[in-house]
Amino acid sequence: MSDSGVASGAPQGGLRKRGDAGSGKRDLTRPVSPEPLPVPVYDNHAHLEFEDGVDVLDPLDSLDRAQAVGVRGVVQVGTDLETSRWGAELAARDPRVLAAVALHPNEAPSLANRGLLSEHLSEIARLAAHPRVRAVGETGLDFFRTGEDGRSAQLESFEAHIEIAKANGIALQIHDRDAHDAVVETLLRVGAPERTVFHCFSGDAALAGICAEHGWYLSFAGTMTFKNAPALREALAVADPSRVLVETDSPFLTPEPFRGRPNAPYLMPHTVRRMAEVLAEPLDELCARLAANTERVYGTWAVDLPVEAAG
Repeated sequence: MSDSGVASGAPQGGLRKRGDAGSGKRDLTRPVSPEPLPVPVYDNHAHLEFEDGVDVLDPLDSLDRAQAVGVRGVVQVGTDLETSRWGAELAARDPRVLAAVALHPNEAPSLANRGLLSEHLSEIARLAAHPRVRAVGETGLDFFRTGEDGRSAQLESFEAHIEIAKANGIALQIHDRDAHDAVVETLLRVGAPERTVFHCFSGDAALAGICAEHGWYLSFAGTMTFKNAPALREALAVADPSRVLVETDSPFLTPEPFRGRPNAPYLMPHTVRRMAEVLAEPLDELCARLAANTERVYGTWAVDLPVEAAG
């Protein structure tokens, strides 16, 4: 796919950086590829444009490596206009990619302060109409990084994203950090889209029960493999099996036994195998169910390419 017309790097020709990947004593080498899964699954939340390590994977190489271990497709997730446009463009060129477009909740206060929130939301609404964009996300609420003074802007943005998802009949991917009650209240007050996904589910068994009651999806990331995350495994054990998804949130949240090293979609088999252990379920049956659940949320990845780019 190198001659597809999509820049192999990320927006504006360079990989976007986040965090302190280049500092300290952290091991930045990439783990070897795991044993392939017996039935292919999908990574329903990844950031292929971010660099997190010294051995940087080109997005198309990352997709090749994932496909080789049974990760047949990825939802590339936007966090601002730049990454949302880039994801829609990549999805328009590579059949292994669908896109989600949104303004991350931590972007909303700054945009509101500059008088740009409405303009940026209008562009997200335009991108959401593209046929290879199958979700609005990641949106939601983050009370960890945003204080009281920024919460009204986050709520305004979140509610607007909910309406964009419903207007286009596509899924909603929720970022929920230290804001479980407020997220649930907003969804119930405004009305959740038919397919609502709690990305990188961070709640407990009680929140899993609320999701089951309302038909919302729980997407588990590498965090559920961490030794200090028994609540996530308890939530998985009681979740509605028809509402469980899996993701990497790469390049973040690398699963055990490689926690702290660079993550990528090809490492998702580690999370899936741990999920099978928690559920005491045959791996092939879990994989088949995860794939079916994911396709029910986002539709099929298959398409005749190329199609017109999102631009």
